Amino acid sequence: MSTVATDAHVELADVSLQFPILLAGSRSIKNEVMQSVTGGRIGELKGQKIVQALDHVSTVFSNGDRIGLIGHNGAGKTTLLRVLTGIYPPTSGSVRIAGRVASLINISFGIDPNSTGGENIFIRSALMGVPRADVVQRYNDIVAFADLGEFIDLPVKTYSAGMATRLAFSIATAFPAEILLMDEWLGTGDLQFRRKASERMESLTKQSGILVLASHSLDILKKACNRLIWLERGEIKMDGPVDSVCEAYGE
Repeated sequence: MSTVATDAHVELADVSLQFPILLAGSRSIKNEVMQSVTGGRIGELKGQKIVQALDHVSTVFSNGDRIGLIGHNGAGKTTLLRVLTGIYPPTSGSVRIAGRVASLINISFGIDPNSTGGENIFIRSALMGVPRADVVQRYNDIVAFADLGEFIDLPVKTYSAGMATRLAFSIATAFPAEILLMDEWLGTGDLQFRRKASERMESLTKQSGILVLASHSLDILKKACNRLIWLERGEIKMDGPVDSVCEAYGE
């Protein structure tokens, strides 16, 4: 893999995110929102029930930052990652990003079960914003890493769950990016593939200008990060060096 550019930068200024909850009728989105939102508190705005998923979050990530996001379930970690990917536009505030973003939040997103493994390499890469010429250049490496043999030419719906995950992982981690977003450290497949996947992840994180990793494992965060952000109910409770935040969080 080639080394990416070193001018990555992320700035969040007073970012808030609210989800309305429609409480009545068969077309209610309440259940959908409650299942998908991972942070915040229930509130009310102009008579409308809302989930305050992020609440006035301001922070800056610069090249070389290895950011760990910690907090209990519902703290807003995954929601913040989704804002950074552009999946959720903020209700208020601004997000400024310099550099290509690679998201490993949901590596199976965009995989078409009716298309072959080879076709999915192009489909998933296009959704990641990777130019077709780059996909062509990396195609054989992706196929070799997934190690699916002749199954690469069969529809993904014929794969086992482990095979499909190997394909998705191989595509998602094939292209370096300036900004790498992860929800938990990825580990998948049998022992041999997990070892290979771990080496790929370490290489990818070293090449990225900025890493943002949400995890419940303090051991992983201590190993991978040089800065932690502690989220609580959609707000930044603490932002600082790994040891200092870990100590406060443990208390």
